[in-house]
Amino acid sequence: MFEHMRKLREERGLSEKQVADYLQVSETAYSDYEQGKRRIPLQALARLAYFFGTSIDYLVGITDEIKPHPRKKCE
Repeated sequence: MFEHMRKLREERGLSEKQVADYLQVSETAYSDYEQGKRRIPLQALARLAYFFGTSIDYLVGITDEIKPHPRKKCE
């Protein structure tokens, strides 16, 4: 279900444990996220999108465009 998440992780040579540690979740929880066995909290999706430099839409498979939309400038 979340092939893009796995693809980005593997392209960067990261283990599930390394990404799980970044998200501060267990390795099992992260593995379940990638496999679609567990719902990913929105905050975790946002952190992953920032971490991988992409969009939530790409992570969840809504788009195949890896490049995210331009971010808003903070005021």
